[in-house]
Amino acid sequence: SGSSVSGFPRCLAQLAMNRLLGGACKVSRQHELLRHFSAVAEVKTKMLGMSELTTLKVGISNSYSSKSGSLLPVLETFSRHGLNLTHMGSQLHQFSYGDAMFEFDFEGAIGDSETQQCINELTELPNVSSVVHIPARSVPWFPTCLKELDDARSTLDGGTALINESHPGFTDEAYKRRRNTIVENARNHRFGQAIPVVDYTAEEHKTWRTVFDRLKTVHDKYACDDFLRAMRKFNRYGVLTRDHIPQLAEVSEILHASTGFQIRPVSGLLTARDFLNSLAFRVFWSTQYIRHHSNPFYTPEPDVCHELLGHVPLFAHPDFAEFSQIIGLASLGATDAQIDRLATLYWFTVEFGALETSSGYKAYGAGLLSSFGELEWACSPSPSPECRNMGGLHDYEKFRDLERPEMSPLVASIACETAFPITTYQPRYFVASSLADAKQEVMRFCDTLTRPFFCLYDPFSQRIKVTRSIQRAPQTSTGDLQATKQADYFVNLKKVSEASGQH
Repeated sequence: SGSSVSGFPRCLAQLAMNRLLGGACKVSRQHELLRHFSAVAEVKTKMLGMSELTTLKVGISNSYSSKSGSLLPVLETFSRHGLNLTHMGSQLHQFSYGDAMFEFDFEGAIGDSETQQCINELTELPNVSSVVHIPARSVPWFPTCLKELDDARSTLDGGTALINESHPGFTDEAYKRRRNTIVENARNHRFGQAIPVVDYTAEEHKTWRTVFDRLKTVHDKYACDDFLRAMRKFNRYGVLTRDHIPQLAEVSEILHASTGFQIRPVSGLLTARDFLNSLAFRVFWSTQYIRHHSNPFYTPEPDVCHELLGHVPLFAHPDFAEFSQIIGLASLGATDAQIDRLATLYWFTVEFGALETSSGYKAYGAGLLSSFGELEWACSPSPSPECRNMGGLHDYEKFRDLERPEMSPLVASIACETAFPITTYQPRYFVASSLADAKQEVMRFCDTLTRPFFCLYDPFSQRIKVTRSIQRAPQTSTGDLQATKQADYFVNLKKVSEASGQH
């Protein structure tokens, strides 16, 4: 069995103190050590960059480990050398024999003189059987500061590569050239630079107004109150109105003043890992191009209408901003399997989340809020035949007779394992009673993930701070994993025409 006080409640730290510090120490001495030990229990106050942390595994002899206060000399030694602990984990012997092992992470490098002196003193303690330096743990690469987000924006066939034969703008060479220019400007943007200004054309502003007016009607009926209030806040500043497509810089300024979130331009659809990682910094990536004017109510990929009229408003809401960042923090250094689960949870909340209210279902997910058809499908008690038919689900035998979607309570452990389509309406949505409740459910789930370290974002230094000594592995992409998952979802779904042909 083992325990860790890094990122866990103080009660575990107190339990270790009661047993291992013993009742024999004087009150003043114990008080001094408690102040030092608080650095272990309170992760938020003691976390430094990865390169500044070192891990030592200290063994307490079996003859001493069961005695009260056996850990006290070890903690005193760390304290005497000014080595602030960021993590302590214990692994007591499972049977009658064997030493009790403790891992300590602390601020300082293994080659520092204070660290070496501390190691020498620890090895001389009569109750210490061994002191071993543990190399930094290898974890998947993740950005540690805002500047490194420049290296974390891999797209899934981003920019003009998304325009294929089914795209409304496929044969419009002028549209493709313009998109390519906007995409290239976003691709060349770097941290600290001004967000590129797009000189939108009259036709593009007209497309925006057409989409805005159509969405406004269904927003009034089916959007959650928090979204509507956020929209009114932006409108008071003359932003996110029907008149014109706003510049990302002016939207970002209002957003940052509200919750600390900011917007950065992107060339296309990001991979799950890169997108989730950015949320840890309260950064939202947004495209700047707009859908083709020939079909303003359809886009096969995220465009500025989806980003600004779907995602952005609720990032100004504290609860929504916080649980988005929580998912982001949980994604840092996560395995591919964990990224997949977090991305799926994100899909069923931030993208397609709904609330159950006294006046019916209300949407807070951007995928719903930016689609007038799916908004009705998800939230109306009786979606119209036109709405049902245009969602694409009825092309598949399994969903041919589905008159409205399944609405399930938001249980994160279930939602994160639920398969979903990306090219049709959703056959199932997960519902919470409020954004605050959705945040709590997401937080509970993220706390269950097995992680080699804990982290938080320091808004003052704009860096991620961690509790344990880690080393980032080379960057990898989750793009192939996402594509395979979608292929697997549809492989067992027979289209109605295929099913009919078998009879």
